[in-house]
Amino acid sequence: MLNSLNLPETLTWKAGEFYLLDQTQLPLATVIEKQETLEQVWDSIKRLKVRGAPAIGVAGAYGLVLGLQGKTDLDRPRFLAELERQAAYLDSARPTAVNLHWALTRMVEKANALGDLPVADLYSQLEAEAIQIHTEDRQLCRQIGEQGQGLIQPQMGVLTHCNAGSLATSELGTALAPLYLAHQGGVPFKVYADETRPLLQGARLTTWELQQAGIDVTLICDNMAAHLMSQGLINLVIVGTDRVAANGDVANKIGTLGVAILAHYFKIPFYVACPYSTIDFHTPDGQAIVIEERGEEEVTHFGLKRTAPEGMAVRNPAFDVTPHHLVTGLITERGIIRSPLATNLQQMYAS
Repeated sequence: MLNSLNLPETLTWKAGEFYLLDQTQLPLATVIEKQETLEQVWDSIKRLKVRGAPAIGVAGAYGLVLGLQGKTDLDRPRFLAELERQAAYLDSARPTAVNLHWALTRMVEKANALGDLPVADLYSQLEAEAIQIHTEDRQLCRQIGEQGQGLIQPQMGVLTHCNAGSLATSELGTALAPLYLAHQGGVPFKVYADETRPLLQGARLTTWELQQAGIDVTLICDNMAAHLMSQGLINLVIVGTDRVAANGDVANKIGTLGVAILAHYFKIPFYVACPYSTIDFHTPDGQAIVIEERGEEEVTHFGLKRTAPEGMAVRNPAFDVTPHHLVTGLITERGIIRSPLATNLQQMYAS
């Protein structure tokens, strides 16, 4: 656990060994699982043992280092070829969150920029780069929290959807970072957490970590948000995102679009928190974002119990896209970016 907020440590790299907190077992059990192979890391990302765009980026970088541990006897061309192969393999685990691709690309580019360095030294540099990505994520999350902290006013009701907290990153989270810092600053407020069907990341993860930190949190079903908004109980919405397109459209956990539409109707500010690594200028708009479809059993079963008829046709998109005109602002490590998002994103991150 980290600092006075009692936050969980999601990912750990120590003396060449990689450990992660298995989020599929929360909140009933806290299990730290050692990752032994590249294939195990791929599976952990695919099965959501580690999840959240920034966290799977860090996990991908460490997974790549883990996979290369037994390859340092290769000559440089074969080592680089193996690096490319392993990066492509890890990148296939989940297609929507851009941070995984970003981190793996950064690792490959780092290796290619190191000239004729001996393979053993090249491996050491890649390990150092993965550790740096992890360290930077902690710093970015704190900066996002500092930039968004002022949005949290006394006695507010704040709605969040899915989990964009410490469990989804290296420490404070993205959407939850402003809440954690406001809480540390003594601001009294209340959080409403959508359960987030079908995998209940809000119920299992967000409520758990906010409760651990001593924050006033109430769990609601996804279909209760409109009612609470109509009662004046929600004054602000903050969510995370797995990819921000160049025009400011955002892909986030399925159900986010509905929350954004409700917030727009009830004139409630709707903010999206993200680091620069989640902004994808290569994707022009939300329609170009690949939306991951997951297995039907996540929808046909609640826990281990079947709740739908046998043979029922199922759709299970894991994400949806919220158009930029519904986004009040993007809370980034450099500040809050407001409309027009396409123009202001370019100005803020052109370099």
